Amino acid sequence: MGLLELCEKYYKTTNLYEVLGITEKATDKEVKKAYHKLSLKVHPDRVNEDEKLEATEKFKVLGSIHAILSDKDKRVLYDETKSVDDDDFNVIQDRDWTIYWRMMFKKITDDDIKAYEKQYIGSKEERDDLKTAYLAGKGDMDYIVDQVQFARSEHEPRIRDILNEMIEKDEIPAYKIFTHEPAKKRQKRIAKENREAKEAEEWKTELGLDSGPKSLELMIKQKQQNREKEMDYFLDGLAAKYGGSIGSTSKGKSRATKRKAAPKAEPAAKNKRK
Repeated sequence: MGLLELCEKYYKTTNLYEVLGITEKATDKEVKKAYHKLSLKVHPDRVNEDEKLEATEKFKVLGSIHAILSDKDKRVLYDETKSVDDDDFNVIQDRDWTIYWRMMFKKITDDDIKAYEKQYIGSKEERDDLKTAYLAGKGDMDYIVDQVQFARSEHEPRIRDILNEMIEKDEIPAYKIFTHEPAKKRQKRIAKENREAKEAEEWKTELGLDSGPKSLELMIKQKQQNREKEMDYFLDGLAAKYGGSIGSTSKGKSRATKRKAAPKAEPAAKNKRK
């Protein structure tokens, strides 16, 4: 199956730019950011076991798209023909996309996370992400907080104000599930967040991670080498939603890390979510 057919199968479009959620005028930096954001959601090491097979295929598709759009000549050819050379695709799809991904994005520190959160909160990017998540989830706040970076319960009043303003301006419809959300539904969401936060802190203690920006590096030196990968993804997952302090579950880092697209790899300093 060719790349465009796989795009249609997994992303319901044969347009490479639409898969990444960008326009043909996107800069190289914007292409990279979009790839990073989407790839975090389907990274094979960040999903549940029963989702790994499909996630791996989606991850390969995204990597192949980035490999094409980040190559000047390949991108020009695609822009002109809206087609992909399947022979060329067969070559690039054989890459180890996990290694490719790790080479693309630098390790995120706690300082990166904090800097990015400060930049993201209240930005146009956050507003656009909220609008997209609201429409995709038809106003379901559970879906919105799962999709939007830093959408912790403490931010819900502010998030609701932003979305209500959009409703008043007729930018988005007034879904009843949003305008009249049952109190019990919100309470369950907060309880879930608190439970995950507690489990994440317990896991950090078990693994010997402290809160300092160098904790991951120190842990790698102190623990067996075969745990290095696990530590990297754990910190990325924490970064993705909780700014480096809370995040995933001890039974499945995949669940919490899957919850959000961790920060872009190029923050103002940049993470968070990673």
